[in-house]
This record gives sequence, C-alpha cells and structure tokens, in this order.
Amino acid sequence: MPDSVEKSRLKTYKLAEVAAKNKEGACIVVIHDLVYDLTKFLEEHPGGEEVLLEQGGKIATEAFEDVGHSTDARDLMKNYIVGEICEEEKQKTEEKPLRWTKDPVPESSWKQWILPMGVAVVGSALFRLYLSERG
Repeated sequence: MPDSVEKSRLKTYKLAEVAAKNKEGACIVVIHDLVYDLTKFLEEHPGGEEVLLEQGGKIATEAFEDVGHSTDARDLMKNYIVGEICEEEKQKTEEKPLRWTKDPVPESSWKQWILPMGVAVVGSALFRLYLSERG
C-alpha cells in the first residue's frame, strides 16, 4: 500500500460493489487490492480512456503491471485511491519491480560487441585469404 495513504481512512469494498459502481461515465478499478476511481483521469490517461474503460469494474492489476508503468505514474495513482478490497477477497499481489531498476548495469555488455567483432575478424581473414589466392 502506498505510504501516503492511511489504511484506517480507506473504505472497504467487495469486488461486486466495485463492479456495480462502474457505470457509464465512471471508471472504478482494482489494482493491488486498492480501489481507484479513475473517472476524472480518463481524458488525461496517455494510453487513451478506452484502455481504462476496458478494465473498469474489474481487477486490473495484471493489465497495469504488463504495461510497465513508470514511478511517476505509480505516484500519480495515489490521488485516485478511494478504498481497498475487503480482506477475504484480496489477491495479495505485489508490484513488479520496474524493468530498468532490476539491473542497472547491462546484463553482459561484452556480448554487445564481441559477436560483431568476431564476425569482422573472421570476415577480414577470409577476405585476405581470398585476395592472397587470387594474387
């Protein structure tokens, strides 16, 4: 749960309540067991409102994580929290670490140049061999 949200202030919802609140013009979603009212954010969403409306009334955790939202997007979400899912219906999922924060150093930087360098060396040797046989 985001640090800035006090758990005691959050209203508790059942998944059926979230689905019922999601009427035309409204967009209520569940991400990581928190309930978000994204209605006022629909027009601002960089991916378009259709993406959000498609997830309306549902658990959207997987869809949210699959996109790989930035830390800025995750911070912005705090403004739209209206509640949390009741304990017996919680999915208890965890946020995926951002791809670029898993390993700040490229996995194997030598692999980025060793293969092209090897191809160049072999190609050069074959070309010199070809020229020496012709001359």
